[in-house]
Amino acid sequence: MTTTLKRSPIATTLLLLGAAYCLLPVLWVLIASSKSAGELFSTFTLAPSTHLFDNLVDLAAYRDGLYWRWMGNTVVYAGVGAAVSTLISAMAGYALAKFEFRGKSAVFNIILAGVLVPGVILAIPQYLLLAKLGMTNTYWAVLLPSFISPYGIYLARIFAAASVPTEILEASRIDGSGEWRTFGTVVLPMMRTGLVTVFLFQFVAIWNNFMLPYIMLGDDKLYPITVGLNGLLNQGSNMPSMYTSVVTGALVSIVPLIALFLTLQRYWQVDLAAGGVKA
Repeated sequence: MTTTLKRSPIATTLLLLGAAYCLLPVLWVLIASSKSAGELFSTFTLAPSTHLFDNLVDLAAYRDGLYWRWMGNTVVYAGVGAAVSTLISAMAGYALAKFEFRGKSAVFNIILAGVLVPGVILAIPQYLLLAKLGMTNTYWAVLLPSFISPYGIYLARIFAAASVPTEILEASRIDGSGEWRTFGTVVLPMMRTGLVTVFLFQFVAIWNNFMLPYIMLGDDKLYPITVGLNGLLNQGSNMPSMYTSVVTGALVSIVPLIALFLTLQRYWQVDLAAGGVKA
């Protein structure tokens, strides 16, 4: 039996409006990055210019390439933080989904409560704690708080419960495989799609994080892109030419996110295709 999916004009229109809502700011940043400082506020908003390369050169030359230092810092914060957070989320989610232990419900409820707490509320307590340990104004001040993601643990628990059959775990144990080996060779491959999702969410969250590094860091050589560009924006009131560097820097900062999404989406496509074949 075959079913024919009919296109709904209303649904299509809503999707197009949603796409325009998401893409228009990106288009504006791209166009604004092509303008000189004099053209940025004096020409039509969506009228492109020819100064993109010049703006990139100016951005790269700012304080001997400080912007690229910010970019490297952001890659470290987001890459390491997201990788460690994903691994911890996978272990915690798997344990909550497949093991029985005392206090399991209480632990899961606490994690759910953590999902509801905005990260900005925790920034000050985290600063005071790390200040006591003498770890503020270091890479660890940004990395350590990003290692635990209640939302990542919640998602990993759902993925583990849905994608890891208990029968396979029991068969693995009967064959003599230890818990760590079972986790590494059986559980992680089965949770791959879910963990890619957790990694991407956490990577984007850390990449776009502003409040935590703004509070934790005082040395501008440790800044991520968000805090660094905010400093350039504040300079724009006295040096209007800095606005073009801010806009150009914002454009460059989204390129790694687009590349990461295009790279990781193939894992979703492969698993969706495999699911379709099995069905």
